[in-house]
Amino acid sequence: GGGAQQLIASSAGTGADAKASGNDINAGQSGQPIFDADASAGVVDGFDDPANPLSQNIIYFDYNSSQIKDIDIVNAHASFLASNSTAKIRLEGHADERGSREFNIALSERRAQEVRRLMMFQGAKASQMEVIALGEERPIKFGHAETSWQENRRVEIVYESK
Repeated sequence: GGGAQQLIASSAGTGADAKASGNDINAGQSGQPIFDADASAGVVDGFDDPANPLSQNIIYFDYNSSQIKDIDIVNAHASFLASNSTAKIRLEGHADERGSREFNIALSERRAQEVRRLMMFQGAKASQMEVIALGEERPIKFGHAETSWQENRRVEIVYESK
């Protein structure tokens, strides 16, 4: 095994430095928005309603593409951020296993940066978003076929706790 590479990009940069971290694939479990605008009020409206785009926090991509297909999901989260200035998110970019590690880090960053740009067009502030490029290091689904790869080409929107 070696360590998983991850690239943490500044809000404006493309980032050229990679840093090694542990190889625990389940570290920092992603997948559920955890931001709670008011702890006494329970779950933020929309996050627990399957019909609301806010309940979805994964944006999927086509092979070798950073073009956003799930615009409604991105717009819903952008509107939430624009209305809740204290909310902060991580945009975790991922790629499937095909291609070199370096290529996949760069591709996963482009995906996360595209989501960030669209959110900023919708009123979210750059200071509310952190982009992390994880490449192929944290697959959701293991396997060497399109059924696995399509789930691994993604950006996860992860809300930071207060």
